[in-house]
Amino acid sequence: MQKKYIALFLVLAVIISCFTACSANSTDAEITTAVSTTAKQKDNTTFKLSYTQADSLDPFKAQTQNNQVLASLVFESLFDIDENYETVTNIATGYAFTDKTTLRVDINPKLKFSDGSSIDGEDVAYSVNAAKKSPAYGSSLGCIDYASAQGNSVTISLNYANPYAVNLLTFPIASVNDDRDGYPIGSGRYVYKNDNGKVVLKATEENGFDPYITTITLVNIAAADSIDNAVNIGNISFAFRDMSSDTSKRLSCAKKAVAMNNLVFLGVNSYSGITSDPQIRQAISLALDRTVLAESAYSGYADAAVSIFHPSFKSAGDVTLFSDSADTAMAKQAANQSGIDGKDLSLSVLVDTNENKIACANLIKTQLEAAGFSIKIEKESVKEYRRRISKGEFDLYVGEIKLADDMCLYPFFDKSGGARYGINLKKLSCDDIYSQYLSGEAELGKFVLAFNDEMPYIPLLYKKGMICYSKALKGDMQGYYGNFFSNIDSWNFTS
Repeated sequence: MQKKYIALFLVLAVIISCFTACSANSTDAEITTAVSTTAKQKDNTTFKLSYTQADSLDPFKAQTQNNQVLASLVFESLFDIDENYETVTNIATGYAFTDKTTLRVDINPKLKFSDGSSIDGEDVAYSVNAAKKSPAYGSSLGCIDYASAQGNSVTISLNYANPYAVNLLTFPIASVNDDRDGYPIGSGRYVYKNDNGKVVLKATEENGFDPYITTITLVNIAAADSIDNAVNIGNISFAFRDMSSDTSKRLSCAKKAVAMNNLVFLGVNSYSGITSDPQIRQAISLALDRTVLAESAYSGYADAAVSIFHPSFKSAGDVTLFSDSADTAMAKQAANQSGIDGKDLSLSVLVDTNENKIACANLIKTQLEAAGFSIKIEKESVKEYRRRISKGEFDLYVGEIKLADDMCLYPFFDKSGGARYGINLKKLSCDDIYSQYLSGEAELGKFVLAFNDEMPYIPLLYKKGMICYSKALKGDMQGYYGNFFSNIDSWNFTS
């Protein structure tokens, strides 16, 4: 009998253990299911970007906007510039001016390139000097003379005093070495990889980067019109357009405007004709409705230039100088004070074939005529337009220049500046006062007053660019110029 009870006890024990095991396994299954439903659904096929196969992927050799945009995924910079043109440390931990023309930048010793090698002063100095010679960054780095490495810091020598020189240090920092496949090495969120003979971007696992999009397919599309069409129909997922033409009307995808430092201005011939009179130049500025120019000629993809500097540039303080609307009465008064007979207020406006500039010129004509001027628009091919500007064969011209992030105005005030045409530097004082301001010898207000009195050129608006992307792409699009993919880790294609 005792054996029967023992046997029955063992059977019950086995049955209970089975139920217990099943219960435990069931709980584990539920936990596993819960974890799997909260894990990110990785995507290695959907997200596609255009690139130019015939162009270099080296950020210092790339000549196309396509490949230059890719660089912000693969490389990090010493500093980032936020949407207010303030510097944010990135690879750098800080900086200091050791004198007016020498800048020391300290490098985070814990950071590494994607191949595991340390980022040191030699890599940074190499990148600074290479960026100076590059198609993408060279034109903005005229302030920088050269860089030299000193351990985990780099010394940057400047060609002139510039309190905002650190704003220029936003170009890629690359290793002096390439990887074994010949791709340049950065410390960014993605790396170039060879995938069965095709180049792709693979997400890194450094610094806690955990995106949905783990692989980015690169599609060889070089022509601007083809890029617009590709993002419209979904052949690529994302593109940046600099609005060199009014592409906004051709794009049916999702869009976001991004601020750029591209100044559209009215160049003025101060050597001859009625525009050699500063009061006439002031009258022209007063007659312009900059808000209308931004909203109509540039379809809203522009900000009125109410300051000498970009309106988002807060480092110089509030330097509002121009009204965003026309003051026709004051414009007429300024013209009368010049002593020039109203019958002689005839001017031509030179413009090239760019559709936005032509629209801008037509609006300028209407606004100036309301102030008593007689205006003729002269449209020329790009080649002839440039020739006439270089020879001073104009009264007014609609121009555009991409200013550097330090807001340097030497393109207008230097004898070799790209926007110097028509500006009679021998009769100006504001250019010298600007240099004094940069070196700390004059207050900003003194320069602003001199500029207003002399009006060497007339700022109109700051053009915006556009991020365009597939409507299927989910996530808050926070990208901005120079950091187009700022929150790419949250982008996905989940329904």
